Amino acid sequence: MIETRDSMTKIIYIINGPNLNLLGTREPEIYGRSTLNDIEKECIKYSKNIGLNIIFKQSNIEGEIVNLIQKAGDLASGLIINPAAYTHTSVAIHDAIKTLTIPSIEIHLSQPAKRESFRNKSFVAEAVNGTISGFGLNSYLLAIKAIDDLLKT
Repeated sequence: MIETRDSMTKIIYIINGPNLNLLGTREPEIYGRSTLNDIEKECIKYSKNIGLNIIFKQSNIEGEIVNLIQKAGDLASGLIINPAAYTHTSVAIHDAIKTLTIPSIEIHLSQPAKRESFRNKSFVAEAVNGTISGFGLNSYLLAIKAIDDLLKT
């Protein structure tokens, strides 16, 4: 059976941007020791408990992320995105999110506002329903809860 937005179990896309494949070893004092695989497992476990299916993706390539956002718009009930460095540079990701009719949430493991000044501007924040940042792995779980709440209202 092909999963669609109309399926009984709702699908949530979680898209991760550049360098997040290096989590666990990359600047653990900022991003923690959890790997992206650890985060994916926790998201799947949490989502199953509330009746959601997760499609978890990562790309270092901006155009691939745009393609995933467009695919989420066709198939998913919600989008969670950690655009990483593209947060501060990508009009293309902003524009792709703006085309969606599903709820979307931007997330970050760290708190960008407490870091370098160039991280204070988010192009993505202007296109999503909300932003969750600074809670490490829990940023993902809080976003899943928020998407679930948005889908119920």
